[in-house]
Amino acid sequence: MDTTFMRQAKQATDRQLFIAFELAQRHWRLAFGDGVGRARLVTLEAGDQVAVKEAIAKARIHFGLDEAAAVVSCYEAGRDGFWLHRWLLECGVENLIVDSGSIEVNRRQRRAKTDRLDALKLLSMLMRYMGGERRVWTVLHVPTTEQEDARRPHRERERLERERLAHSNRIRGLLMLHNIRVKTIGGAKWCQRLAALRVHLPVQLWAELGRESERLRLVVEQLRALEAERAQSLIQADPAREKTVKLLELVSIGPTSAWVLAREVFWRTLRNRREVAHCAGLAPMPYASGESAHEQGISKAGNRRVRVLTVQLAWCWLRYQPQSALAQWFNVRFAGGGSRIRRIGIVALARRLLIALWRYVEYGVIPEGATLKTRTV
Repeated sequence: MDTTFMRQAKQATDRQLFIAFELAQRHWRLAFGDGVGRARLVTLEAGDQVAVKEAIAKARIHFGLDEAAAVVSCYEAGRDGFWLHRWLLECGVENLIVDSGSIEVNRRQRRAKTDRLDALKLLSMLMRYMGGERRVWTVLHVPTTEQEDARRPHRERERLERERLAHSNRIRGLLMLHNIRVKTIGGAKWCQRLAALRVHLPVQLWAELGRESERLRLVVEQLRALEAERAQSLIQADPAREKTVKLLELVSIGPTSAWVLAREVFWRTLRNRREVAHCAGLAPMPYASGESAHEQGISKAGNRRVRVLTVQLAWCWLRYQPQSALAQWFNVRFAGGGSRIRRIGIVALARRLLIALWRYVEYGVIPEGATLKTRTV
């Protein structure tokens, strides 16, 4: 009797409260469970932190858990970002942020999908994950507030570059409506050049060009301000700055590329080359089933910015580091083929290059045959 009582008491102590958040714009759907009883569903106003605390307290009472019982939660990565994760940690809740693309789904062509079913699915997978099935989904690495904030300048710069291109193309297109063709848009004397064309343009089109030019001028000013902030940050001492300066020592890597890589990839601890490739979505995806076996290409399940940037760096690497081992490997394997083979090969080179840059930043291993801005190795 004493042994049975002690075993039951231990099981009651080891029980946990599991919470799955299904986040939406207006309402949140919370699914509660303890791994034993039937799941409990609660609908709350989005972002209501007080209501979440009250729902957790009621769930403890519902499942008969005391205050010492651990609470584990999860939600899919999305618009809400990381603030909810940090707030849950402050409340003593162990939280996981899950990659939405890694969640298993029913493969039937027509399947039921509601917030209720999604919350219950997350809850069941959370219980499986905490029970030891670590490969049931992919859990994201959460940056600190400072690391997340350090990404803002180059991401804003990326958006501003797209806006500048859009304004320039729109101005060029409006001028071509009247057979006026200009090579460059913007610049110090753009206002004078545009004023000289006023006699050839209708009134409303002239007014529209003025508004577009004003927006273009504002975007250019904001880009200059961001560039000044980036130059100033390189003076300040921090881990990201040190990695940025280190990358800048390699020929073919410029300030923008080094800045993005240091803050998008190398901010976290990567254990091996597979994690580096998966971080950018450059890992190969094989398909082997029965007699069928082929490569599906890269997964693309990673940071899109890093993937695009790394492919661009791979082309630059071939041009500015022709004596390196990576460039020679590409030339032997792919340079003799057609354009399609070269495009396939450049992705493979991008994966190898990213791994080589990771080894260089973390362990000081200079890519074989690479040229530094001060010496050749």
